[in-house]
Amino acid sequence: MSHLSTSSVRIGALAPLTRPGWADAGRHLLAGMELAVREVNDADGIGGRPLELVVRDTAADPHKAAAAVDELAGLGVAALAGEYHSVVARAAAARADALGLPFLCSSAVLDALTDQPTDRVARLAPAQSHGWRIYADFLLAAGHRRIAVAAQPSVYWASGTRILRDHLAPRGGTVIELDMSALAPEAVGDELVDHGATALLLLVGHPEPAVPIVRSVRRDQRLAEILIGAPAGQPELPEWGTLLGGDGAGIPFLRYLPEHLGPLGARVAKTLREELAQEPSFVAFEGYDTVTVLADVLRAHGTDRAGTAVPWPHVAVEGTRGPIRFSRAPGISAWQWAWPPVHVADRDPAAADRFRIRHVG
Repeated sequence: MSHLSTSSVRIGALAPLTRPGWADAGRHLLAGMELAVREVNDADGIGGRPLELVVRDTAADPHKAAAAVDELAGLGVAALAGEYHSVVARAAAARADALGLPFLCSSAVLDALTDQPTDRVARLAPAQSHGWRIYADFLLAAGHRRIAVAAQPSVYWASGTRILRDHLAPRGGTVIELDMSALAPEAVGDELVDHGATALLLLVGHPEPAVPIVRSVRRDQRLAEILIGAPAGQPELPEWGTLLGGDGAGIPFLRYLPEHLGPLGARVAKTLREELAQEPSFVAFEGYDTVTVLADVLRAHGTDRAGTAVPWPHVAVEGTRGPIRFSRAPGISAWQWAWPPVHVADRDPAAADRFRIRHVG
């Protein structure tokens, strides 16, 4: 790239690349970001300077993420991008805001990404309250009123349970909580039978204990009719299909994609499919869109962003899943793309590597 000068513009990239993080999600997120960086540099970079990603593995650890933000700020990055896990992104957002560093969060959905409204943090993924209400509507439309949630202790899972309960209760739905810090996966079946649940939602980590729970429920003859669901998107990850095969099909999850990709999305999907040697998840598109937006901001408003407000409300970028603009959504502290496309999908029981759309938000 001889047409680019040697001094690069650096973006700090946060992603879970090792366990206990959802490493598949991190890999797809990074693949999307790296593709966008290459395309930005093929188009003269940022004012003739190459764009460079400085990647740090958060491993689903909030403390590790906060330390990475400090390190990246010290390295002089112009902005931060990425992260998949909500609790981790929250720690990164707090640190970035304190340091005056712009942060565009790719994938984390927790409504309260920051404690106070801030002009430094923006988000592409839909807020949890938006997506999970759509999921609750899907459950109601499918006739489910007694819904069990197998949950682990975490701010994210507790928030999801509360959103579901608040949305379902006025519409005749009941949410039954199963505490997976006290229950073995093999004991879930008895609880479902005792409570008369018709749906079980996996509000737990992947692959443990999500995969053992699915195997246990699938093998329980009493539960042949039960719907297993995973709103947080575990079945989107390629590893899900590898570990569970047919048992992992027919488990609906939230997916932040349109029903049909436009020309840009289709082109990016084709390239990512070749590079990943598998179908790109919606997380890969989030990664691509994150860098595309940041490149637009850096080109238009300069690379010395530290300590100054980012012009999020003036962003207007064509992303892989539609036009991206940011606004203040009620109850959301960060600038928010309101909203990315949302649908409920599952892996097709007739071909577990193929996805079906079950409900459109």
